[in-house]
Amino acid sequence: LCTNDIDLVLLDVMMPGMDGFEVTRRIRANNALKRIPIILVTALRGIEDRVRGIDAGCDDFLSKPVDKTELIARVQSLLRVKAYNDLLKNYQVQLEKDVAARTEELKTAFEQLKASSLDTIYRLSMATEYKDKDTGAHIKRMSRYAAAVARYMGINEHLVETILFAAPLHDLGKLGIPDAVLLKPGKLDAQEWEIMKKHSKIGGDLLMGSSSEYINFAEIIARGHHEKWDGSGYPDGLKGNKIPIAVRCCSIADVFDALTSRRPYKEPFSVEEALKIISDGRGSHFDPAVVDAFFAIQEEIMAIRNEYADGSQLAV
Repeated sequence: LCTNDIDLVLLDVMMPGMDGFEVTRRIRANNALKRIPIILVTALRGIEDRVRGIDAGCDDFLSKPVDKTELIARVQSLLRVKAYNDLLKNYQVQLEKDVAARTEELKTAFEQLKASSLDTIYRLSMATEYKDKDTGAHIKRMSRYAAAVARYMGINEHLVETILFAAPLHDLGKLGIPDAVLLKPGKLDAQEWEIMKKHSKIGGDLLMGSSSEYINFAEIIARGHHEKWDGSGYPDGLKGNKIPIAVRCCSIADVFDALTSRRPYKEPFSVEEALKIISDGRGSHFDPAVVDAFFAIQEEIMAIRNEYADGSQLAV
C-alpha cells in the first residue's frame, strides 16, 4: 500500500492468513496510510463483529451480497470526505510552514540584536504589528513605562533591561488576528472578542522554545499581559503573585498607553481619566504595589509619553 497512491481501501473481513480487522489495524498504525478511508465487506451480521471493525478503525461497512448502487454511493461519500480532509491537511501543513518560517526569521533576528541598538528592536517589533496603524509609538512608550516602573520597584537592572528589550513583542500574536476584528472601527461583539483574546496565546506560542533570554521573557509577557491581579484575566486566569512581576509591570504600562491613545474602536481617554481607571483597578486588575509605583513616577511617565508621542494619536 505504501508504494501506491491509494484513495480508498475496500476490504473483505474473511481472508486467508490475516483477516480484515487486523489489516485495518495495521493500516491505521501507519502514519502514511492512516487517513485512507476503509470499507469492510462482510457476510457477518453480528453487532460484535461491527464493533470489532469500528475498534480496528474502519469507516463503513457493506454486507454481502453487495449492492452495486449502495457500493458506489458509499465509496463516493467517503472519497468526498477524504478530499475535504486532504484539503484541510494540506492547508494546515502549509500554514504551519509559513508560521514556522516567519517565526524562525523573527527569533534569529531578535537573538542577534542583543548587542544592537534598541531602535532596531523597536523597528522589528513595529514590523510585527504592521496591521494596526495606530501602534507605531505604542511599543516604545509601553516598554519604557514598564521598565521605569520595574526600576522604581527595586527590580535588578538586568531584569529591567530585559523588560525593555522583551516588552515590544507583547502584541506579536496580533499577526494571527483577522483584520476584520483587529481593525474594526467599533465595539467587538462577543464572538469577535473571543477571537481577539486569542492573540496573547498566539504570541506566546510563536515565541516559545527560544534559547534567547529576551525572547523567553517576551514569550511570558506576550502570553500574560492580559492577566489580572484578581484572576479574572486571560488566557490562563493567573492570580496575584502567580503573574510574573515583569508581566505585572507591562500590564499597567500597556493599559495606560492603550487608554490614552486613539484606536480604531475608540477615541483616546484623557490622562486624568486613564489614571482614574488605573486607580480604580488597584487590587483587582493591577497589583497594588505596581499601581503605587506607577503613580510615584508620574513625572517620568509623562516625560516618556511626551518624548515618544505620535502626533494626533495621544490624548492631552
